[in-house]
Amino acid sequence: MDYRKRFRVKPGSKFKLSDQAPDFTDKLESEEEAKAQLDHYQHRLREFQDLLWVNQKHSLLIVLQALDTGGKDGTINHVLGAMNPQGCRVAHFRQPSAEEAAHDFLWRAHRDAPAAGEVVIFNRSHYEDVLVVRVHDLVPKSVWSKRYKRIDSFEKELVEHDTLVLKFFLHISKAEQLKRLKARLDDPAKHWKLSAGDFAEREHWHDYSKAYEEALRECSTAHAPWYVIPADHKWFRNLAVARIVVEHLDELKMGYPKPAVDLKRIKALYKKAAKRGA
Repeated sequence: MDYRKRFRVKPGSKFKLSDQAPDFTDKLESEEEAKAQLDHYQHRLREFQDLLWVNQKHSLLIVLQALDTGGKDGTINHVLGAMNPQGCRVAHFRQPSAEEAAHDFLWRAHRDAPAAGEVVIFNRSHYEDVLVVRVHDLVPKSVWSKRYKRIDSFEKELVEHDTLVLKFFLHISKAEQLKRLKARLDDPAKHWKLSAGDFAEREHWHDYSKAYEEALRECSTAHAPWYVIPADHKWFRNLAVARIVVEHLDELKMGYPKPAVDLKRIKALYKKAAKRGA
């Protein structure tokens, strides 16, 4: 199955979240069955990140969005954690600080965008400004509705500067979310993750779904696609994200740069040193 075609929000479509089953796992039946594939794609991720770093031409921006417990942190840990931290960082988009709120809504997204050779993961993102603000009526529709075009322009600018922009909505069911919240309640080591807001936000499930659907439809483009990843099964979520990222990186056709030194001379120096011994 072509995961990119299967999970991509087609530009200009009338996409609805109900079009994608959150418990879909392709033909795989278990985490054990998916492990070999995930190991393969994690290995490829490490290879491609190395190529990004040494070439210093392209960069990669991965946007992760999800409802509470959707698995953003888990995706970072299990998939993107395969990368070398030297060239990879995570930017968190929490409630804006006083400094951030004093700027344009895209200011912090520009600030945290990847430099050449770098991989950056947005844990939540600039899309919060057409999601949370809409659901909780923090700004009027006349304001947030104009932001889709500005977001598209921002992402297009990144692409024109050789940044690969990939966006993933981790799609879980309401029942699975409740199950994960209960798991947090039952595990003292996860109590720190809980807040009353987790349950309060569930009351806005329908409103968030509508807000996400419009954002995905408006901002999934040929240059910066949105993928809706079935995320009820964490192991399938990890596999699907890793596979899609690898396939996009593969299309960059990166290779290692030519050496900046005279290899014949270096080899001759090595042979001379080897003859002399340690």
